Amino acid sequence: MHSVLKPNDLLTLSFLLLLSCLAVYFAPVNPSRSVLLTTYTVLAIAVLSAAVYRARVSPAKKGFHLSVFTAVITVLSIFNSLGAIIASIHATTVDTRLIAIDHWIFGVHPTVWLERIISPTLSTLLLFAYMSYYFIPILLGGVLISKGKFGEFEEVLFGILLCFYLSYVCYLLFPAIGPRFTLSHLQTADLRFPPFIQSIQDALNCLEKNKTDAFPSGHTAISLICLYYAWKEREKRLFAFLFPVVTGLIFSTVYLRYHYVIDILAGIALMGLTIALAPGLRRLLSGVLSHPGDAESSPKWPA
Repeated sequence: MHSVLKPNDLLTLSFLLLLSCLAVYFAPVNPSRSVLLTTYTVLAIAVLSAAVYRARVSPAKKGFHLSVFTAVITVLSIFNSLGAIIASIHATTVDTRLIAIDHWIFGVHPTVWLERIISPTLSTLLLFAYMSYYFIPILLGGVLISKGKFGEFEEVLFGILLCFYLSYVCYLLFPAIGPRFTLSHLQTADLRFPPFIQSIQDALNCLEKNKTDAFPSGHTAISLICLYYAWKEREKRLFAFLFPVVTGLIFSTVYLRYHYVIDILAGIALMGLTIALAPGLRRLLSGVLSHPGDAESSPKWPA
């Protein structure tokens, strides 16, 4: 099995194992334990199946695409499952502490203070900036694949997956629901979305099954690490395009009341931690998966 797995696969399987252990450990107080264990088992089987298919199918690019698609689905499915585990671990959230930190830094509640600049146009622009989070990693990966940078793509995918999983660990340790819930009683003005745009935001809120995902800001960490990889891989045009988008996205997380400012700072720190850990961890997992005498070759697009 080692010969068909890649570091990305092993990273995901290891995280699924960790979540499965948590689901079992907290089973007495977790009514969703059976659903969680079934979900994680199905996801692990999907990752393993995609890896086997990728190694055996011809042309192998079909397996490559399936493996990437499986990684995306796995990340989303894991995120939506976290709420049930978090509820079994923690009776309360850490929002009170995060609110206090923000107020200590600024002397005001940032989301309340930002009411003075609310406008329908700005709210609409920042909602689309916020939504770009879902497309930035896809755009980065698409650019690398289109240029035949498959080795670089594997490195970038590993870094992005690691950043996701580290953020999920933080949600498990420090659950927070964010100012849109905790400070709503202090807000004196709504965000003034046009009706159609309001329906988009409502749909996003409904699709987000796990609400305890404020600390750190995953939007900040993931968008910044994608920006970093665009710079690292010398994709100058992509970097120039992403820079203002990511800047708007980060500002939108506070303006739209999804995050405290301390969440943003923690997201920046998480991005830095991921960049520091990813190369060494990827080498370590590559060593675990390799066999003596394995020939090293530069990744190329399969014939």
